[in-house]
Parts: sequence; C-alpha cells; structure tokens
Amino acid sequence: MLNVAYYSGTVDEFKTCPEGTLLGHLTAAHNFALEESQRDAWHQQICLLKHELADLYEGQIYFEFAIPRMGKRADVLLLLKGIVFVIEFKVGSASFDRAAKDQVHDYALDLKNFHAGSHDVPIVPILIATGAEALGLQPVSWALDQVAAPLLSSGQGLLHLIEHIAEGASTDTIVPGAWEASGYLPTPTIVEAAQALYQNHAVEEIARSDAGAQNLNATAEAIRNVIRQSRENRTKSICFVTGVPGSGKTLAGLNIATETARSDDLERAVFLSGNGPLVTVLREALARDQRDRTGGKKSDAEREVSSFVQNIHHFRDDALRSHQAPPEKIVIFDEAQRAWTKDQASKFMKTKRGESDFDMSEPEFLISVMDRHEDWCVIVCLVGGGQEINTGEAGLSEWITALQTSFQEWEIYLSNRLADADYRLLGDAAEIKTSPRAHWSEDLHLSVSMRSFRAESLSSFIGHVLDDDAEVASEVFDKIADRYPVVMTRDIDVARDWLRDKARGSERFGIIASSGANRLRPEGLNVRAKIDPANWFLNGPDDVRSAYYLEEVATEFDIQGLEVDWACVCWDADLRREDESWSSYAFKGTRWQNVNSPDRQLYLKNAYRVILTRARQGMVIFVPTGDERDQTRPPSFYNGIAAFLKECGVSEI
Repeated sequence: MLNVAYYSGTVDEFKTCPEGTLLGHLTAAHNFALEESQRDAWHQQICLLKHELADLYEGQIYFEFAIPRMGKRADVLLLLKGIVFVIEFKVGSASFDRAAKDQVHDYALDLKNFHAGSHDVPIVPILIATGAEALGLQPVSWALDQVAAPLLSSGQGLLHLIEHIAEGASTDTIVPGAWEASGYLPTPTIVEAAQALYQNHAVEEIARSDAGAQNLNATAEAIRNVIRQSRENRTKSICFVTGVPGSGKTLAGLNIATETARSDDLERAVFLSGNGPLVTVLREALARDQRDRTGGKKSDAEREVSSFVQNIHHFRDDALRSHQAPPEKIVIFDEAQRAWTKDQASKFMKTKRGESDFDMSEPEFLISVMDRHEDWCVIVCLVGGGQEINTGEAGLSEWITALQTSFQEWEIYLSNRLADADYRLLGDAAEIKTSPRAHWSEDLHLSVSMRSFRAESLSSFIGHVLDDDAEVASEVFDKIADRYPVVMTRDIDVARDWLRDKARGSERFGIIASSGANRLRPEGLNVRAKIDPANWFLNGPDDVRSAYYLEEVATEFDIQGLEVDWACVCWDADLRREDESWSSYAFKGTRWQNVNSPDRQLYLKNAYRVILTRARQGMVIFVPTGDERDQTRPPSFYNGIAAFLKECGVSEI
C-alpha cells in the first residue's frame, strides 16, 4: 500500500523518538491544512501512548493508518503477538457514543474484509475516550471471523488491557513489512466511491487491485483512450460499457466525470442518470460530505454537486428549450438500457411536455443533442444486462438503430459482450456486428462483481435461479455459501432478527421487495408507500426513516444502482412457481391477473434480478406462508417458491 501511515516504527523506536520529531512526521505527511485541534489531538495521543506503553518492548505501531475504502485513516494501529489492535481516540470526550464505537468497528471490519494480511489474524478495535472514567478489564466478544466487538478505555491501563487480550492469542507473529505489502483490495459502496472520487482520490486507490478485478482499471483507461482519440481526431464517438451487476459500471462513469472536473480545461463531463433515487442519494451524500469536510453551507455544496451529477430528464428538457450544443463535450449515461423507446418518449413528450411533433426515441434524441457540437464529443453509455425493469425501456437496440439510421459519421466503440442474449441486440441493430465503424474491445466489459466482495458468483447464482435451473444454481451456490450467506425464512420477524444479528458497526441492512409485491401488506410491508431514498440509504440507525428500522420497503426502482450490506428480500406471489417454471402475475383490484406480455414478464423477472443482487455481504429471503382464508395469498402460491429455493441450495432458518 502506498503511504500506508503518516508514521510507522517499532514500539521501541516510537518510545525513544522525541515528541517534536513525531509531530513533525505527522505534520509533514498531512496533505491538508493542519488545524490546531488536530495537532493538539496528536500531541495528547503521543503523550498517552508513550506513558501507557512504557513497559512494552515489542510490536509495531502506526499513526494515521490508511483505510482506503472509506477514504479515512485510523488513529493508531498496533501489531502485537499476532493481533492487530485498531485504536481510535476521542480526545477530551467523557463518553463512548454509538457513532464512535461504530467507527472503530468499521475500521476493524474494513481491514478484515479488504486487507489481505489481516484476513486470517485476530483484530481488536479499541475506543479511547480520554475524558472518561477509568475502566477495568472487559471480556472479549469474538465474532466468527476473529473481529472482536469494540472495547472501551479511558487510556489508563491500556497496556494491561492489551496484554490481557493477548494472553489467549496464538504465538504466531505478524511480520510488519510483509503485512503492509500484502495488498489492500477495497470494494467501496457506490456512495463511498463517489465521495472518495469527489475528494480527488484516483479510482485505482479505491478499487480492488487483484487480478480478478483488474479490468476496472482497464475499462477506465479504454474510455480515456476513446476521449483522447476523439479530441485529437475531431470525431464524434459513442462508447458502450457493459458489466455484470455490481461490477463497477457506475464507478467507471463517475471516475471519468470527476477526472474531467479536476482538469484545467473546459472540456468537462457530466454524469447523467434517469435513476431518480440514485441521483438523489449521490447528490445528498456528496453535499453532506463536502459540508462536513469544509464547514461550508450545505446549499453551496448542493449547487456545486448538481453540475457533476444530473438527472438525465433535466438534461433532456434543457435541450428541448435550446437548440445550442450543451456545454459538456463528454456525457456519461448511466443505465443506458433504460432509455425510452420511440413510442414511450413520444407519448411522454406530447402529454407531459406539450411537444406534439416529438417523434424520436430517447436514445436518438440524446445523440442528436450531442451531435450539435461542431467538432468533437463523446457519449459513454453504461449498459447493464437484464436490467430493464419498466414499460417503455428500450434496451440497447434502440441506441444502435439510431446510430445506424441517423448518425452515420459517429465512431462506435463496443464491449465484445454485447452479442450476449442479456443485452438484447435485436433486429436491425444486430447488423452492427459487421459494421466498419464498430470497434470491439474486451476492456469495455466489467466481468467481476465488486458489490458482493464475498461472492463474485452471486449474479451467476441468481441468474440460474431465475432461469429455472436448480441443479446448476445449487452447484454455484456451493461455491459461495461459506463466504456469502443466503438463507430463507417463512417468518418476517426471523428475517429481521437475522439482519440485526449479522450486521456490525455501521453496516447497513434493509428490506427489499419487488414493486409488484402488493400482497405483502398483511405482513406489515407496503410497497406502495414510497421511501425517501436519501433518508433510507444515508441516515443512521436512530432515524425511523432509515433502512435500519426495517419498516419501510425499497423496491427495484429505489435500489437499482445502489446497495446495502445485508438485505431481506421479500418474495411475493407476483413471481411464483407453476408447472416447474416461473409464472408472472400482477395484482389488480382484488385479485392476481396473469401477465401475458413477454416484455412485462421480462421486466418482472429483471425486478427480482435487481433486488436479489443488492446485498454486498449476504441476504435472507422471506417467503410468506400465506393464509388459506385469504384467496389472494393461499399457501400454494408460496410453498412452491420456498421448495424451489431449497432445491437451489438455500437452507431455511
């Protein structure tokens, strides 16, 4: 890891190093304006540790140790007797608040999950509130992965506490140099990634660097090359990036947007998404983060952020009002497969915008807007396979058809996976495969899920479940079960308890269901009651509007492109087993009705594909038992679902 800590050395070296020299090391490594409060905090930490560790003659100590995934630094790390101690200070505090305990726990979990050298060693988080009363020895509560629950200390008797913990540890030692160099493989949430990129971190710093995920960097470089060639050759280009769910498509797009935002020239990029909840959550998260870091007004932060992440429909409406070329030379369209067909776009424009003569698909119109540039421009389309979830969503074919019929001067760069069935390259659009304008590249496909860092085969498992292949699904599940727990229950309260038991620190958990799951209401789950995405995804466990409360339900429309750590996925009778296959239903009025339209059947199956791939660490699937007295939810509707999930390898709790 680069710049692993502001200061590191043996405990002996630390104890003999003058305080002023130590402060000099920390100050020199600090790349930001140094506030007096930070210097005072370091001073007190150094003094306390020099005193408390005076009789310790072994171990390695680190100050301001980098936690790249979170874009933060832990105050102190101590390697001793085969244990990693993560020590976080709250200088002057007389209490141990929940947020502080979650913070140090998060650091420990981050090391366990993402730092290779820490995978197989015990990790003990310790929170020190220097103004608290002295505490005695505390029992250590170990989780199965050898991460202890946070211990609390005033700082007095710290060595006694550490030695007490180390008594029961193995005799294996940690070699500091090898431990540091073992590699850090972060997989940030999309919110964490956006915040880190916006703070000028490079995508290489916050993305995994193992061989299996190298293609994120390769994809970023491939997009840069398309932009570079288009600028140099004064050409107009469109680039299609594909990827499995959670592979980092949105991250790749945000990276390009932030890179150009930091550049000195005026050729900025804008990240556009028709996913309203994603735009809302990203904007709110970035604005809150900037306000907290700078101390400025949130309203100022919101204005700045709004130029970086925009709703695609606002971009479209601005282009309708003006026939000028947009200010951006580079636009990134997230979830481009969800752009509207000609019929859907025309209907909306005529009824909602009064544009009676609008006669284009949304892809054709968006390309035409960028085509207004006289010299060069680049469109980057981020395309998810099997992700169309609503009526009128065009898929990829509409983009290709528009390019073939109306924009024949544009260069087209495509992922070599676009011929796959998931991407629905249909009809005339399939002719692009032989076009001389088409430039195919494997670097434009992201094949490894980064969302589910414990289970890169999760999307494959879910695919086989939805494709009625229990045998293959079971084989895939066997490969992930020990790293990514998936269980089933027929009791929603059991599901809630499972989530609360699994989550640690600030790990977020929540309840998810399809928007058509209308007969979950007897279970206390109403999918028609809309969540506030910013509150659900960003607020803490003390806020009743947050996901943590397990009351409000997010649907596929709320959560597509976003994620939680642990999920309860509720499976209703809108997608049920009949004649050994999945059947689609919609609840209308007082009863279920068959869904016969192939497109609507696809949207429903894709809705379940979305909600079943939103959890980063594991999920519990809730299948109701039903009620013989209720004709809308007899047990027969649900028992087949539960039985099939068991065939796929999922055990019931």
